[in-house]
Amino acid sequence: MDKALIEIDGEACISRVINALNKAGRVPITISISNLDLIDSYSQVIDSSIEIEWSVDKEKFAGPIESIIENLEKFAGNEDFDETPQIETGFSPLHLAVINSANPSAIQSIVNTNPKCVHLKSSQGRTALDCAQFIVKQHWLYGTDDEGAVKNTFTSIEILEEAAINEKGE
Repeated sequence: MDKALIEIDGEACISRVINALNKAGRVPITISISNLDLIDSYSQVIDSSIEIEWSVDKEKFAGPIESIIENLEKFAGNEDFDETPQIETGFSPLHLAVINSANPSAIQSIVNTNPKCVHLKSSQGRTALDCAQFIVKQHWLYGTDDEGAVKNTFTSIEILEEAAINEKGE
């Protein structure tokens, strides 16, 4: 089965992600697919009122290795490219809870304690929400046997988005 169509709490993963991006105002949403047949199956679970841009991958089933090669080729010969590895630091307790797929009640407790923490950024400029979205992408690319971690991550995204909206409104 296509990982994007796996249901969590009665809703397909792709639908949950699209709804979260839409709620965050990140539209139009671009979905890359490997073949045109996927448009039909994904469209059946995505809210038709959300603006979607479909993109067909130039290389069918391109995965992490192809992405690494593409980036290496992009930077090859670039004299400005810094070869020193960048170590990301500055993770807040919220970042760490999200990265470790903590129970949503722990995420909510951290946010309730300090609502402004949703805006804290790591040394690479990532918020806890950015980290959660990265984790979802990793689940899709590599799969996982831990359904609980996936559910926690999706629920955390919903908590973080709502907290960010509430924080903006105040």
